[in-house]
Amino acid sequence: QVQLVESGGGLVQPGGSLRLSCAASGSIFSINFMGWYRQAPGKQRELVARISRGGSTNYADSVKGRFTISRDNAKNTAYLQMTSLKPDDTAVYYCNTDIVRYSSGTVSYNNWGQGTQVTVSS
Repeated sequence: QVQLVESGGGLVQPGGSLRLSCAASGSIFSINFMGWYRQAPGKQRELVARISRGGSTNYADSVKGRFTISRDNAKNTAYLQMTSLKPDDTAVYYCNTDIVRYSSGTVSYNNWGQGTQVTVSS
């Protein structure tokens, strides 16, 4: 089973920047989509951005122009560069993979990391 480990969260002032990383470990052959979701207190988890293995991206309207998702397939790692952060971006950010194929030939679906807290406050 893949393990997803997020890092890079923290406290930042409005207008600041953070870079999140999600490293996938295990005997991985390939990962289809890697994505970032977030969940604020009292709200549902929502998609922030996702990226295909080939580099196609999707963003939530609320983060377009401010956040950039990227990935390094050789390292099985995804990144989320967040700029012009707003208090409304405060949430726990979760990494997700939709389909992971392993060297053994097995497949796992819909894997989640443990989350990393991002707090935007002055």
